[in-house]
This record gives sequence, structure tokens and C-alpha cells, in this order.
Amino acid sequence: MKRPVFVAKAVLFDWDGTLLNSFAADERAYLAMFEALGIKFTAQDLARHYHPDWYRVYRAARLDRSRWQEADRLWRDAYSREKTALLPGVRTVLRNLAERFTLGLVTSGSRDRVCIQLENLGLTKHFAVRVCSEDASPRKPHPAPLKRALQLAGLAPEDCVYVGDSPQDIEMARRASVRAIGVLGPFPTEAGLRGARPALLLKSIKELPGHVASSMGP
Repeated sequence: MKRPVFVAKAVLFDWDGTLLNSFAADERAYLAMFEALGIKFTAQDLARHYHPDWYRVYRAARLDRSRWQEADRLWRDAYSREKTALLPGVRTVLRNLAERFTLGLVTSGSRDRVCIQLENLGLTKHFAVRVCSEDASPRKPHPAPLKRALQLAGLAPEDCVYVGDSPQDIEMARRASVRAIGVLGPFPTEAGLRGARPALLLKSIKELPGHVASSMGP
């Protein structure tokens, strides 16, 4: 059976788990942070309660709101000692798509962290628009971040597809009337992603170029 092809002007992406292989680093930073706070929260707990909005993880761990700022600082400190890399094939995929589409990022990651990673990986030039956690409220799965990206890029929802690895990505896209493509990644989100029923589910980001066509012609 022929797989679907989505015609668009722009391809917008989630960052962590979709393009960046960051779950192991993220997990270690969470566990170090909770240990420093004296809170028992295991890797299994994190897998069960993982959410792109980290404050939901804090609530699941019953971390008092008065300590959230301290937790943020501890997580950033632990994460800064980690090394992350792109998922296999990402650089080739982005280079291919950048020739045919406007590209953008819509991520729950903090702007300072994401922009440093983009710069270090030599990817900043590929993304015409970048919306991070500070740039729109509420966060995913609310459609505000994706709508902000559309506004900044001067695009209509029907001009775009959004690619993400979590059910929150799919819900955000759906609520913003943007077609959603799911991609399986390293984060513990596969069951939720499948349950969210994206328009297309990919096993690898490497498959993406074969499923999008530019509405601007060859």
C-alpha cells in the first residue's frame, strides 16, 4: 500500500527525542536533581510520569512548588555535564528538507539550552523560526507554541506539518489544525504516541523526506 505524502511549505519539529538523542542525558539529570533534593524518584517513575512540561514531572514527584526554582537550577547543572548528539540521520534529513521547505522548531526546551545545542551542532542556520518554552504560554499540548511559530513564520496551518515524538506533540498540532507526523524516538513515549493517532507514524526520522512534498514545486 502506498504511504501518504504531505504537501506543505514548511516542516516544523520538536527537538528533544525527535532530532536530539537526549533522553539518557535528561534522565540522568532528573535522577541527580531528585537525589540532591532528597526525593526518591526512580528511572521507572520518570518513565511512567514523563512529560515535556517538566513541572508536571515535579508534581508527580510531589515536589513542593517552593522548591521548583531550586530543582530547575540543579537539573541545569547536572545536564550541563552531559553530552548529547543528534539521532541517526538527522543532519542528512535537515539538509535535504532545507532545500525544499521552511524549517522551524517548536520545543518545550529552554531557549538558552536549545540555542546553545543548535549552535554547537551547526544547525542554527536551518531553522527560520524557533519557539522555546519561554516564547509561548501555556506549554504543549496547548496549541499556543505552535500558533506562535506560525505567526512568526507568516504561515497558515494548512501550509505546515509538525513532527514530534510524544502524544503532547500530536495533540498540540491537532489543536492548532496542523497535520501531525509522529516519529518513534528514545523517550518513553511510544505507547502514548501510538494512542494519539498521528496522521503518519514513522519508525525513524530518516523516513521523513519520502513523505513530504513541497507545495512550492521542485
